[in-house]
Amino acid sequence: MGYQVLARKYRPQRFADVVGQDHVTVTLMNALTQNRIAHGYIFSGHRGIGKTTIARILACALNCRNAIGSPLRPTAEPCGVCESCTEIRAGNAVDVIEIDAATNRGIDEIRELRDAARYRPARDNYKIYILDEAHQITDAAFNALLKTLEEPPDHIVFMMATTQPEDIPQTVRSRCQHFSFHAVKLVDIMGELRGIAEHEGVEADEGALALLAEAGDGSMRDALSIMDQAIASAPMVEGKARLDAGQIRELMGTVPNAIFERVMQAVDGNRSAEVMTVANQLMDAGNSPAQLARQAVRFLRSCVIAKIAGMTPEGDDGGLGGELLQISPEEQRRAARTAALFSEEELTRFLQTMLRTFDELGYRQEQRFHFELGLLKLVHLRRLLPVEEVLSSLGGVRPAVAKPAAGPVSVPRPNMPAATASVPPKPAFSPFEQDKNRRKYDGIEGGMSVASVSPVVATPALIQTEAAVRVAEPVRAGAPAPMLVAAAAVIEEPAIPFPVVASAGDAPELQRLVVEALGAARQSSAADAMGDGLWTVVDGEVRVQTDVSPTMLPMVMNADAEKIARNTVRAAGMMKLTLLAGAANVVAEKKPRVARSGSAAAKAMEHPLVQQAQKLFDAEIQTVIDLRGND
Repeated sequence: MGYQVLARKYRPQRFADVVGQDHVTVTLMNALTQNRIAHGYIFSGHRGIGKTTIARILACALNCRNAIGSPLRPTAEPCGVCESCTEIRAGNAVDVIEIDAATNRGIDEIRELRDAARYRPARDNYKIYILDEAHQITDAAFNALLKTLEEPPDHIVFMMATTQPEDIPQTVRSRCQHFSFHAVKLVDIMGELRGIAEHEGVEADEGALALLAEAGDGSMRDALSIMDQAIASAPMVEGKARLDAGQIRELMGTVPNAIFERVMQAVDGNRSAEVMTVANQLMDAGNSPAQLARQAVRFLRSCVIAKIAGMTPEGDDGGLGGELLQISPEEQRRAARTAALFSEEELTRFLQTMLRTFDELGYRQEQRFHFELGLLKLVHLRRLLPVEEVLSSLGGVRPAVAKPAAGPVSVPRPNMPAATASVPPKPAFSPFEQDKNRRKYDGIEGGMSVASVSPVVATPALIQTEAAVRVAEPVRAGAPAPMLVAAAAVIEEPAIPFPVVASAGDAPELQRLVVEALGAARQSSAADAMGDGLWTVVDGEVRVQTDVSPTMLPMVMNADAEKIARNTVRAAGMMKLTLLAGAANVVAEKKPRVARSGSAAAKAMEHPLVQQAQKLFDAEIQTVIDLRGND
């Protein structure tokens, strides 16, 4: 017989030989012992972890000629020596039909299967159908199989193996027993590879085995396939193939993680030139930018997990870190060393940046430039200060502001008594001021850094003056010059008293203020909508029932108009403003529109003759036409 690849040569023949799927093998053996055989099974999970293998072993166990408890078969394991077991292993058993569902996926093939299932097995106890890649079967074909799955003959057992169980209709899954397979752990894969290497007479160090197991990514078959290729390319020493980590990395086209550790050390030291030098060396060596970005993402993910799990470079972590990081102990220590240089937030931002870079490499033309740009972003992210650190350094903004050297700030206003022209600073921010200052910081992208913060916009009750202050401990070692943060020195002045709305009876006054503010900002449509609306005040909440449709309300009350209205309401003492669109079947009582100050309507309403006419006839003003410009 010709050469067999390792994945086929060392395919498990017994339940006990299957690695990492104890929850499946134990359940099936118990079912065999208790004679609780289901008529349908679904085996789902990652590629290369034993789904089809367990289906074949179960077929052997069901059709084995020797009874459970006999000398040749003391347990539920198949005996492996009878004709049925040997034929199933060889793949030529008459009563075990293995079908590639990716090819035979149509309704015609399923009809043939359904018709053939009516006949009893030729020799064995059961007629067994193994459907590999069952998710490829069409919906119509699954529907044709439903009745057979629900009430099959006693001699039929269906086994479906799939990597995408969600693509199998729920009506089919509910008629079968579903077993979800686990990815094989790194230590289990290494143990199998070590045993196979000894059996094949191959010398392999622990680093090489760990690299092969990591490349398998939870799949035993993938790891064995890479090992097969590595043995073929390995140098011969005294008649034996010798595997080492360097040769395997060259074969797979990967670079050692020590390179990425060096890159992250350069990022920590703010050495952009060194980062670019390393990237240039990797590119000149013929490495693919996409492959390098993928490795960088994996390495940064390991660093994040090491930071979260609290792993240290000195010791092996067999707890949470060892469970989450399926890599060798040496790589775990490397990830812990790198994680110790950064905070959890920084590592998370690094990982997010490299993930975005890896995604962009899939559709960008100049992949090298984008990969280098991604590495440079890591250096820039390291230079920036988190906004939380800036705010904590400012101590709530107020304590960190440089106080004016001349003492209290004097801000005179026209028509103001001299006694109130100079007022000392407030001892603390009011909640309204704190909310405004907080909103100034909310616009900073990603919450990562602050270059400068604009002063708070002046209001009738507040006057702001800027003072540039230096942030406490603003930069790290090797970073550029310290940053300046512009903060606001807030001085209160009691000029122009702003009305405070306290009850529902003050709603007209509040409406007038909002309409005037919108009119002053040239938001005429919004001012008209607010003037025509029905205003009510309930428990500190201002509700405006407009007669504007739900579709038009966002257009009439655009972002700027809504902001002006909310600021005016908040300044008047109300914390919430709710705008309600008019419904087609609800007609609100029409109210006279609030006239804007200084407008023709306001002057007409103030005229004595107009007021006398209104009082005499109990009338209201509907329309005011200004004819002064038509003379």
